[in-house]
Amino acid sequence: VAMRGIAVSRPPWGNMFEFATAAAAAVGVAYSALARRNRWEWLGVFIVTPILLVLGLSLTVLYTEAGELMPALKSYWLGIHVSVAFLAVAFFTLAFAIGVLYLVRLRREEKPPANPGVLESLPSAAALERTAYSLNMVGFILWTFTLIAGAIWAKQAWGAYWQWDPKEVWTFVIWTVYAAYMHARATAGVDPRKSMYIALAGYVAVIINFTLVNLVSTFVGMHNYSGMS
Repeated sequence: VAMRGIAVSRPPWGNMFEFATAAAAAVGVAYSALARRNRWEWLGVFIVTPILLVLGLSLTVLYTEAGELMPALKSYWLGIHVSVAFLAVAFFTLAFAIGVLYLVRLRREEKPPANPGVLESLPSAAALERTAYSLNMVGFILWTFTLIAGAIWAKQAWGAYWQWDPKEVWTFVIWTVYAAYMHARATAGVDPRKSMYIALAGYVAVIINFTLVNLVSTFVGMHNYSGMS
């Protein structure tokens, strides 16, 4: 990531290859920082595996030669809007991994296996759920800023805060789903398992936003910056 930034003399997130590698790095840095503080060594394999997958896809499928930014991206908002976006994605990714482990751990607690396995060494389901909620909360705050910053940048670049561009729509869909999760999580009497399913759906929307919306011609709009031919 640093070498690409040096090579292009700008923030290295102007296309899908650069964004994917930067986001993978952000996930790794966020995990490393939080793991040391919270003793999350048990989470390592569930984070390193998707990081390696993203890096592999970046080098084989998404790779784009270093080059100049598209005119619409030549703004100081690139460093603000996009960097906060992949920080939000980093927290959502950590929360997603822990959320899945929470559901698995909860099932094991409800129906203990005859022969305990490695999952029994994980924190309790309740602890995992609280951790996932905290991470999703941080991600949601960052994503809210991403949405607002994107609207301000759109006003400067295109003359309107909102144009129902596919990327704008999916960014708002993600925000809405995670807002629904936050509301469900804060509502007394709602099963945490059900609210977690909403959070997992939010992460599916994140994946769609950064893959299909960028690559499938059906979603072509103002945000046509994948760098893919």
